Amino acid sequence: MRAPYAVERTRGRKYPEPAHPYRDDFQRDRDRIIHARAFRRLENKTQVFTRRYSDHFRNRLTHTLEVSQISRTIARVLGLNEELVEALALVHDIGHPPFGHAGEQALDRLMRAHGGCFDHNLHALRIVEDFELRYAAFAGLNLTFEVREGIIKHSRDWKAAEHPALAEYALDQRPPLEAQLIDLTDEIAYNTADLDDGYEAKVLSVEQIRAGVPAFERLYEQAEKPFPSAPEKLKFNEALKAFLNRMVTDLIESTQRRLHEAGVRSCDDVRRWPERLAAFSPEVDADRRAAKQFLYQNLYYSDELSPEKVDGERVITDLFAFWMRDPSALPPSYQRKAEDETLARVVCDYIAGMTDTYILMLHEKHIAGS
Repeated sequence: MRAPYAVERTRGRKYPEPAHPYRDDFQRDRDRIIHARAFRRLENKTQVFTRRYSDHFRNRLTHTLEVSQISRTIARVLGLNEELVEALALVHDIGHPPFGHAGEQALDRLMRAHGGCFDHNLHALRIVEDFELRYAAFAGLNLTFEVREGIIKHSRDWKAAEHPALAEYALDQRPPLEAQLIDLTDEIAYNTADLDDGYEAKVLSVEQIRAGVPAFERLYEQAEKPFPSAPEKLKFNEALKAFLNRMVTDLIESTQRRLHEAGVRSCDDVRRWPERLAAFSPEVDADRRAAKQFLYQNLYYSDELSPEKVDGERVITDLFAFWMRDPSALPPSYQRKAEDETLARVVCDYIAGMTDTYILMLHEKHIAGS
């Protein structure tokens, strides 16, 4: 049974469609996202580690599935709309370019030189509203208002005066709880997964993690007590599982407490509240920040990963400059887009949609092989 503050029904779609006989609107959105070409491409987009290390590490797609699993569990306990939460979790990273955050930083830097910017959430909105071509009646996927709103608002608040193009998304209000969850479950997923992948890649050691993440150290000590002779990897797994469970449980309990204290009785109450109501407790939020800081200092900007980050930025920079010099080398569909939008935006859109493997192939063809 859904809680009174859950999203019960959609405000609608841009293009009205008849109701489906056995799927509600958010189930249809979920299915459209899963069947989208941009969703399939996530399989070959870097999360943290490229396939040079191993096929065992997370990519954008497997990360997305982990966020979806965590999000649905929390949504069920809180009585939220699980179908909406699942759709938002599945679409939350669909706008990421190749080479992970290095690719996003490179595109943003290049676009700022042309008076624009690159934001993966805004790009995701462009994907679902325009780039996906699956229906004769309209461009894009024609997703519900709540999913499109959640794409841009799940991780940040926007000022209406600074972003008039987003005015239809109620920028003066908070997003519903279903969207608020996604940014937090995203962090739960990548904080724990990146510790796991960093350890598996031997970039991070157990001793290093225990020294740098106090919450993990406490949980590792607890895991050792019943399994003193277990292999290090299995004790690591037990501690990491407990770390994830601690964050999930705290997010549920803290959000329930905040909802009760705020006296929230409806989704409109959630939207009108001056701050987001989905949140960790101060203690666990400090643990989250410590883990995130540790990962930035010891993994994301480590010497081991730096060469690939530099290579990814170079590949994107080279190809961006190539198509800016010679737009006739763009595919015909993107040449047509350049008639209505700036060339820099069109080139950025083209690159952002690529997988790691495809952009490397094009770099070999147009740059390295020339």
